[in-house]
Amino acid sequence: MNAKDCCDILTQAGIRPTSTRILVYEAIAEEKNTFSLGDLEERLPSIDKSGLFRTLTLFHDHRLIHSVDDGSGSLKYCFCHNHGNCREEEEHCHFYCEECRKTYCLDQDLIPHVDLPEGFIPRKINYIVKGICANCAKRKHL
Repeated sequence: MNAKDCCDILTQAGIRPTSTRILVYEAIAEEKNTFSLGDLEERLPSIDKSGLFRTLTLFHDHRLIHSVDDGSGSLKYCFCHNHGNCREEEEHCHFYCEECRKTYCLDQDLIPHVDLPEGFIPRKINYIVKGICANCAKRKHL
């Protein structure tokens, strides 16, 4: 994704494009799976941690990224491929590897519908499958 595309997406989301925001958006757009604040710190060492955190919070508030609580104690994020226009029924599941501690997006597996009792109001759905990823499983059997 080039800088112009990033500027257009940020503007459409109601976010003023700055050089930091464009750099962060370009970096997260390349992510195939979830990422953490620490991952971005390593990838973008020229941007301080507080600037990255503020940018992630802004992107999250405008639904350009989604947060994932995988139970590891470290909040993960995933890139919204619909640029903030996701509907609840498009939310996908995630897989947390207990060996390498990576969290993978299972884009092909949507979160199943849950019939809640009358009067219950859902705010966030988090669907995590835990186990051993294919890479770690291969290493174990070698």
